[in-house]
Amino acid sequence: MTSTGAKTAPHVPVLVSDVVAALQLHGGETVVDGTFGAGGYTRAMLVAGAGRVLGFDRDPDAIEAGRSLVPDPRLELIQDNFSQMDRVLAERGIGLVDAIALDIGVSSMQLDRAERGFSFQADGPLDMRMSRSGLTAAEFLNTAGEAEIARVLRDYGEEPRARAIARAIVAARPVERTAELAAIVRRAAGFRAGQKSDPATRTFQAIRIHLNAELDELEEGLQAAERALKPGGRLAVVTFHSLEDRIVKRFLRERSGAMPAGSRHRPVLTEPDAPTFERVAKPVSPSAAELAANPRSRSARLRSATRTSAPPRNRTSRERLQ
Repeated sequence: MTSTGAKTAPHVPVLVSDVVAALQLHGGETVVDGTFGAGGYTRAMLVAGAGRVLGFDRDPDAIEAGRSLVPDPRLELIQDNFSQMDRVLAERGIGLVDAIALDIGVSSMQLDRAERGFSFQADGPLDMRMSRSGLTAAEFLNTAGEAEIARVLRDYGEEPRARAIARAIVAARPVERTAELAAIVRRAAGFRAGQKSDPATRTFQAIRIHLNAELDELEEGLQAAERALKPGGRLAVVTFHSLEDRIVKRFLRERSGAMPAGSRHRPVLTEPDAPTFERVAKPVSPSAAELAANPRSRSARLRSATRTSAPPRNRTSRERLQ
């Protein structure tokens, strides 16, 4: 077992020991950390004996900081979406890998920096772009129609008052700051001080997911992982809300052959594909001790499985797994 010599991480990775256990690293293996962030999982993989870690992140700030967070020659940082991992690995002459970890959603490093605009805990510009490119949250909210904003809040935030909040946002335009948006949402949702949950949380989540196409990225990333893993390779995915978890659960059920069979009313018309994953583990949630130490882990869920020797599924268009 080799020490990474890394500096202390600024943020605590969620379910890190469970993720490392699910990856079953034997020493000297090649691993993909598809969501490098602050390097918490990568650091644990290297300590567990990984021979090479390929750390993906679309956030240029994470890549830049990663060089000092995890100064280990076994780490190669790659600024790209994890949905492109199989293409990137092939371009670099890297064969199939032994394990892949994905930690879906926004990182604490992004949440805690007000200038990135992901959180309303401190006022900042409405940005929310993980890659630092493309449409900002302010540009979206100040140009989209009321119906489109409501759809985003409903589909990605599961917000029951989506239409009322969207109407309030349009009426208040231009909206430029995170504190402004949070106040608009609270008024529209009838928020009262002391309520258990802040309705602004759902709105911020929805806009972030929409701007960064996070659910599409997850679906495509799972397929890329299927193509990038060698037989016997392990996949571990940590999600933080039901939309993400539903996609991962359905993907692993489908790929392991656990989807419901046809009936006489809806017969199976073609032979089923051979399972590409097996040994799908039961989902893992944070322990009481982890919840006490890291309250942000409360909604986390880990799902993992092992790659079979079956060829990857041939998909010519984007799958919708919801």
